[in-house]
Amino acid sequence: MPLSPEARSLAARCEPRVNELARRMAREAFEELPGYGDLPDDVKDLEIAATARYGVRLFLRHVGDPDAERPGSHRLFRERAAQRAEEGMPLHLLLRTHALGAYVLWRALCEAAQPGDEAALVELVDVLLRTHPAIVGAVAETYLDERSALEAEQHAQQRSLVRGLLDGMVPPGHVLLDQLQLAGPAYVLALGMDVAPSEGPVAVRRRLRRLQSVLDHTFGVAALALLDGAGGRVIVPKDCPPPADLPRHLSRASGLHVRVATVRAEGPEHIPDAARTATEVLRIARVCGLPPGLHRLDDVLLEYHLSRRNESSHLIAALLDPVAERPELLETLRTHLAHQQDRRATAETLGLHPNTVDNRLAKIAESTGIELSSPRGTALAIAALLLRDADQ
Repeated sequence: MPLSPEARSLAARCEPRVNELARRMAREAFEELPGYGDLPDDVKDLEIAATARYGVRLFLRHVGDPDAERPGSHRLFRERAAQRAEEGMPLHLLLRTHALGAYVLWRALCEAAQPGDEAALVELVDVLLRTHPAIVGAVAETYLDERSALEAEQHAQQRSLVRGLLDGMVPPGHVLLDQLQLAGPAYVLALGMDVAPSEGPVAVRRRLRRLQSVLDHTFGVAALALLDGAGGRVIVPKDCPPPADLPRHLSRASGLHVRVATVRAEGPEHIPDAARTATEVLRIARVCGLPPGLHRLDDVLLEYHLSRRNESSHLIAALLDPVAERPELLETLRTHLAHQQDRRATAETLGLHPNTVDNRLAKIAESTGIELSSPRGTALAIAALLLRDADQ
């Protein structure tokens, strides 16, 4: 409903003081706020003063028509909020300028009031309190949207840079390496996780945030991670080997079994090779049936060597072709080798009778010609499994 003539008359006394009030806000009142004094003078005298001036005039417009809410009336506030977000002004400081600006306007109304204007002041403070939340809401919403967009852009740029570095697309000495704080030795990790069934994107993002938090806390730096629902690669930008219990902490945070392969890189130029080696160590550890944990190249030296490709690789991989259509035989062979050819441990892991394990191993030997009881046959079986897995 329209304000009383007394309230409109009181507000009108402040109209000649609009510029003065804007300067008071930008150059006196706001200076009390921590961090405000560090802002450039042109920001205070031009942008903030202009925004304060617009805010006072918008209030006076509402006094003339309390029910009027013109489309776009908060546009300037939104534009300024986006600018402050881009410049890095803290949100709390920006919101406090608006709150303090409303207080300065209230004090100006009190100064202009005369005896008998008490009821008019109540009407005006009602307008001020009713309109101010919409302004603060518009400012906070725009600021957070802008910060979110900026952070998403920065995150995408960093991911692209990290991916380029891991894939060998960033040349040594590139200026962007300083952005990643990479100068000396680093560690490259390859992470592998069980894929959770029927998992939505929100659950995946929550899990990745928890994993990132564990990595950052473990190494005391922001780990440069490229992760998805199945794992990924991580650069630790410091010469700090991962602790043996890292997979356990990652498993607890993710709710999944996590295995970690780690390789040290002497410098940024060695990161692509370290990343390839870590990925291969992770694959070999999984193929060989090693339990989830921390894997180093030393742990799979023989298997790593046997899995290297040469002119004989396809012939070795083909040794298992006769049982390729019998997944239960391949799984039995894989488990048997992982348990150092202990038939009882193999049977217990697979939930079989030891005699069933013996029968399956005999079938493998009969079909492939690989004599698993000999060292040479064991080496051939390991190499065949590793090479076949690499082809899939």
